[in-house]
Amino acid sequence: MRFARTLSSVVAAAISTAAWGGDSAHAAAITYRCTNPKSGTTWEVKVDYDRGTADSFPAEITGSQIAWHDILHGGYYYLDRASGALTFLNASSTGGYATHHTCRAD
Repeated sequence: MRFARTLSSVVAAAISTAAWGGDSAHAAAITYRCTNPKSGTTWEVKVDYDRGTADSFPAEITGSQIAWHDILHGGYYYLDRASGALTFLNASSTGGYATHHTCRAD
């Protein structure tokens, strides 16, 4: 009887770990360190998968991309999850511009 309880506890723990993700790829929140390749400037982008946010802004999170709009400063961000390429698009009266950065999960 004691063996059965121990075994069921181990199985329950394994299922719980699998359901919540036992590795960082399935963590509830991940911090990406991003770099501007021209200036070398670095900053962090915090993605909270449970809340569906990136840098505290609502984000669309898919298997391949994380996209969000910075409503305070303007601009749209698109992070390619496979390559770590971060594209920033900003509209302006002259047509706007795009900048490209690289990110990696910490």
